[in-house]
Amino acid sequence: MATYETIIRNADVLTPEGSREIDVALLDGKIAALLPRGAGAAGETIDATGQHLLPGAIDIHFHVRAPAYPERGTVESETRAAAAGGITTLFEMPISKPCCNTAERVAMRQRHFSEHAFINFAIFGAPGDLQPASIAAMADAGAIAFKMFTTPPPEGRDDEFLGLSLPDEADQMRALKAVAASGLPLVVHAESAQLLALGEQEIRGLDLADTETHLLARPAICEAVAVAKLLTLNIEAQAKLHIAHVTSALTVDILRRFKGSSDFTAETCPHYLFRTHHDVKRAGVFGKINPPVRSLADQDALWSAIADGTITHVTTDHAAFSHAEKLAGAHNIVDAPPGSPGSEILVPAMLDAVAHGRLSLAHASALLSTNAASRFSLPGTGRIAVGAAADLILVDLGAVTEISADNLLSFARDVAHLYYGARFTGRVTQTWVRGRQVYDGNITGQPGWGRYAVPTRTLPSPGRTPRA
Repeated sequence: MATYETIIRNADVLTPEGSREIDVALLDGKIAALLPRGAGAAGETIDATGQHLLPGAIDIHFHVRAPAYPERGTVESETRAAAAGGITTLFEMPISKPCCNTAERVAMRQRHFSEHAFINFAIFGAPGDLQPASIAAMADAGAIAFKMFTTPPPEGRDDEFLGLSLPDEADQMRALKAVAASGLPLVVHAESAQLLALGEQEIRGLDLADTETHLLARPAICEAVAVAKLLTLNIEAQAKLHIAHVTSALTVDILRRFKGSSDFTAETCPHYLFRTHHDVKRAGVFGKINPPVRSLADQDALWSAIADGTITHVTTDHAAFSHAEKLAGAHNIVDAPPGSPGSEILVPAMLDAVAHGRLSLAHASALLSTNAASRFSLPGTGRIAVGAAADLILVDLGAVTEISADNLLSFARDVAHLYYGARFTGRVTQTWVRGRQVYDGNITGQPGWGRYAVPTRTLPSPGRTPRA
């Protein structure tokens, strides 16, 4: 009889072929076999009766900022929280101090995460000096993708955004073409710098402590115009473009109009799918996010875009700030630190959507995991199949996840006001990373267990290269 390290028995197992009543055997960090119920032997057996086994979430939009700003969270604190939330791989954004805009800084952050991470991780680079050789060097260092803002850097944070904030459309085109040559995706925070400047003029004299003022300063047209411009540029550049955190019905319409024009995808986040500006008003400065959380009509449009495949990823945009930092911005929400934690919200929120009939469990898993593995070229993850990485989560679809400052592990638990009191139907009960259990209601993993997730690169064919 075959002997495995672990067998997970009696779960409903979500495979690429659908939900199956099988047992899953783990060995050497991989899924070694899909067994008939009761078959096989292992050193450890997990009885998962009444639960569902899914691929672990791959969160493609995460901000730890390490090794800078440990008061906002550390690699250990935020990857522990991610493990508890059912995230088995996170993609760390390039905002740090200094910005991750060279191959040397990609390597530096990789070393830091390798020492401390409880889960797998990937590292984003910034386009930096826009030179193809520099971008190729970051790709060679293992960068998962590149990130760009179409907005100016926040005041006083130039070093964190050097080579990352590219408000000039000529620089945006250069970035698209240079990243296209690397074969990796370019993820963009898309808002029009010019329309944001107009918004700043139009809110002069308004109450800067009012959340409505922030919404007026960054209307949906800012996002939609920037996305339309990028998609037009990409017809020429032919990059693997990915639009971050879509918020509005207007942008959804733009994405649909450009369908088929180039290789692009889009994401949204739980705060846009489960919260509206009414919730932001309740949370005050702690609910301030860029781009803003908008109306119920915008929320409905995002769910429609998920239903028809216009939006194919749901991510956290986890952004931890300290309570003191957020509170200091209460008198001026427009300039206050933007962001909200999501590491322990993402999976329970999407399970809740399944419970309420918004989407199937298979669709939720695709949005959280399978599509990310495909888009960002991690072929050994995001699915339950023989030979795939044993990055798995066990979920109880009937249990409830309650959100409060007392039960979150993230350093950002004191600024999670958007979700205080939330009750999601669905709960993560266990998490495995590379075949090792890292969460079972308590953290059971160890720092340094996480693996550096490096994409399988395919350089563009001559037909996909940017036009001269």
